[in-house]
Amino acid sequence: MTPAATVLLAAPSLDTGDTAWLLASSALVLLMAPGLALFYGGMVRSKSVLNMMMMTFGALAAIAVLWVLVGYSLAFGDDVGLGLLGDPTQYAGLGQLMSPDSNGGSTVPVILFAVFQGLFCVITGALVSGAIADRARFGSWMVFVSLWTLVVYAPVAHWVFDFSSGDHVGGWLANRVGLVDFAGGTAVEICSGASGLALAVVLGHRVGFGKDPMRPHNLTLVMLGAGLLWFGWFGFNAGSALGANQAAAVVFTTTLLAGAAGALGWLLLERFRDGHATSLGAASGMVAGLVAITPSCGSLTPVGAIVMGAVAGGVCALAVGLKYRFRYDDSLDVVGVHLVGGLVGTFGIGLLATAAAPTGVDGLLYGGGVDQLGKQLLGGGAVLAYAFVMSGILGLVVQRFMGFRIDEEHEINGIDLVVHAETAYDLHATAGARSSGTGVLNVREETR
Repeated sequence: MTPAATVLLAAPSLDTGDTAWLLASSALVLLMAPGLALFYGGMVRSKSVLNMMMMTFGALAAIAVLWVLVGYSLAFGDDVGLGLLGDPTQYAGLGQLMSPDSNGGSTVPVILFAVFQGLFCVITGALVSGAIADRARFGSWMVFVSLWTLVVYAPVAHWVFDFSSGDHVGGWLANRVGLVDFAGGTAVEICSGASGLALAVVLGHRVGFGKDPMRPHNLTLVMLGAGLLWFGWFGFNAGSALGANQAAAVVFTTTLLAGAAGALGWLLLERFRDGHATSLGAASGMVAGLVAITPSCGSLTPVGAIVMGAVAGGVCALAVGLKYRFRYDDSLDVVGVHLVGGLVGTFGIGLLATAAAPTGVDGLLYGGGVDQLGKQLLGGGAVLAYAFVMSGILGLVVQRFMGFRIDEEHEINGIDLVVHAETAYDLHATAGARSSGTGVLNVREETR
């Protein structure tokens, strides 16, 4: 059982310090959404910046509402059979969690825990959109991510995050298998990467994929978004300790080190392979390191976190090129970074984990044998297969009844103007304007 589960299930009463930390952590995880919008928005071409950002903000809006209505109950309600799904009616609407009596022995309000977990779902759903950038209908995306929340993410969260206690029965991976996943290497990273891969296959290639240059249009936005993601990740990982405690401090440290080592690992590979280190590589490597440390942040020493981050940075830098070999168009490398990085971090627990860390599990290299490695392989493989198959089915259903892929002409002309009737950079309206009052007035008249 992770420290997070212990805090929720065995603590005697509410603690103001723990509550304050979880409130701050929830805000940090929310900040990851606009951070991701900037990160993804800078990586696409200028004609689809707003659409890319809208897919993140649209996911935030839809998932937040659905999570309160039924998503949290599906993920954390009493199991309805075989550890696969929670009772969808038990916490529907979260009204039952408004009373202090609902907190039981938790040191934090359970309704706050519900919101914190809902924001995990938000960032996971938004991550998926990067795999289908430049070519998806916005309305179809909103329908897909709504269905995906209930059919894919909520069940997986139940498997991984819902621990049994007393009369409450949780998910099968957490309780029957003994999977260790401190903050979401399976439920967030592997799930989003496998879902993105399925959608990339369903929607097919962008026009010009493998032939035309599709470079990031604004690397400044990418770097800014990466910085906000790193900042928010401390709430994501250290907040999962659900308390202002020793476990949170250890996780904060490993998260910092893995992000730094991931950037170094990616940059070193770029330097020796391509002859230069890039800003996109630095940002991508940092994210790869953070992805890998997400499941393992409570299981490693600081040195172990450096090793994990560096390995993830190098492996993911190699993995992003697989889309050209296997001909799947993962637009913004969701598969190469999040799926592969999530697998590295999840499986790496079976090798590098130490019982001296908060989760108290020894991996193979610390004398724990292959038992934990087997559990990690089973958990990661099960989530990958389920997310890929179910996301593919949902994508095909949406494609069949609504049409998921935009028209080729609209893709070439740019989604922003066609779908949203806007452009990210309306520079033409100010061309030739003078700094005088008359010039400003002319510009205002032109833009009415």
